[in-house]
Amino acid sequence: MDSVYQTRRGYEASLQEIMNGAFQVAGFSFPAGEEVKFLADFVYSDGKKVNWRERLVCPKTGLNNRQRAAVHIMDIELGVIPQESVYITEQVTALYKFLVAKHPRVIGSEFLGSSIPRGSFDKKGVRSEDLTKLTFENDTFGAVLSFDCLEHMPDFMTGIKEIARVLKPGGRFMWSVPFRADLEFNLQRASLDPKGIIIHHEQPEYHGDPINRDGCLCFTHFGWEMLEQVKNAGFKKAYAVAYWSDFFGYLGVEQLLFVAEK
Repeated sequence: MDSVYQTRRGYEASLQEIMNGAFQVAGFSFPAGEEVKFLADFVYSDGKKVNWRERLVCPKTGLNNRQRAAVHIMDIELGVIPQESVYITEQVTALYKFLVAKHPRVIGSEFLGSSIPRGSFDKKGVRSEDLTKLTFENDTFGAVLSFDCLEHMPDFMTGIKEIARVLKPGGRFMWSVPFRADLEFNLQRASLDPKGIIIHHEQPEYHGDPINRDGCLCFTHFGWEMLEQVKNAGFKKAYAVAYWSDFFGYLGVEQLLFVAEK
């Protein structure tokens, strides 16, 4: 894929005509169902190279690159009908707002800590859930979606097992994580000791969090062993979906989403 990646990088570099400013990229927004001009800028970047994954925002839906792709691949790989029950591990995002408008049986939540009991709601109507101990009954949902969440869990395997538990037989799980395609095994960046104290094995890495302004610590960068771990947690198959499209505005050389079936 080296020559393909090089061509893609060249195309993406050619779009960055206005450094440190905003510009537009024409394309077709799958969630909006029409041609639009996506907003691109240097937010969440080093100021020199656009963070394509987090930008290219659709003016009609407010969804960025990865969120639009998630809706698209959800339609292709999961085949979720509007009446299907869906759980997504976020609730204060543009993606949740889009999905709940299309699927009346979508339930979202955020990790609100111990201040809000699990399964209850805060003053803003945000549901509190802990992915290591969900309040839902077994075999509740036809699909579960979790984007950029598992890496922030010291014990992500418990979270994956909980997702398998609440999924119906034949249900699908779609997720994204920081993924290293060059690694066979996961890279553990941090862990907790028996007393719950954080031990850093790599330079601390914090990601943006819509709930916590200080960001959220990343415990794991995942490698290919993740797919076997997911199958061991209760899924009969798990695979990666690689995507890139100048037509749909899915830039960033190549991105990955993962899908598993219970």
